[in-house]
Amino acid sequence: MMQQRTPDWFEARCGKVTASRLGDLMAKTRVGVAASRARYQAELICERLTGQREEGFVTAAMRRGTELEPEARDLYRLYSGNEVKEVGLIPHPTLPDFAASPDGLVNPEGLLEIKCPNAWTHLELVKTGQIKPAWRLQMQAQMRCTGRAWCDFVSYDNRFPPELAYFQTRVSFDPLLNEEIEQAVRTFLNEIEEEIQSIKRKAAKMPSQVRPVTDSLPM
Repeated sequence: MMQQRTPDWFEARCGKVTASRLGDLMAKTRVGVAASRARYQAELICERLTGQREEGFVTAAMRRGTELEPEARDLYRLYSGNEVKEVGLIPHPTLPDFAASPDGLVNPEGLLEIKCPNAWTHLELVKTGQIKPAWRLQMQAQMRCTGRAWCDFVSYDNRFPPELAYFQTRVSFDPLLNEEIEQAVRTFLNEIEEEIQSIKRKAAKMPSQVRPVTDSLPM
């Protein structure tokens, strides 16, 4: 079984839309789509043409979140009594260039998604119980990819006292929202393919004298 954050996992994600980036793909403003959508599209076009992923910038907060995830998973096992099976990248059943990496499979019908955000974001979750829209999209896609009926969402920050450090709620599968997600991803992928073909057509028209030289240059 492929493990997350391994070379094989990063390679499998290259050029694919992933559930964790749906917030960028489906982001909108009052006047149309957000700039994050265009940036994500450019990122995937480059990955497909180079066959390589760009190394993303990792902040101290992101690193801390990754390090806290096993601790949060163990607490979920303790509080819920559920077994958790860790998994790698799982493809979407109808869109081969779309995939998800949930933080765990739970029993026969559920999933686990863990977030270890900054302190105020965690506290807002504890206060309101409201999950960020991008995270909801991510979990919905994860459920579709795995065929699961629900996802337990956990937010964890061990800097708070125990009664505030751990938040958990359950999100159910939403077929209508998944239809919206799939249509958005399908459109996004089609746009990527059209742009790649356009780039290749323009490159083919490049005068031969300015095309890259592939033979060895004389010494």
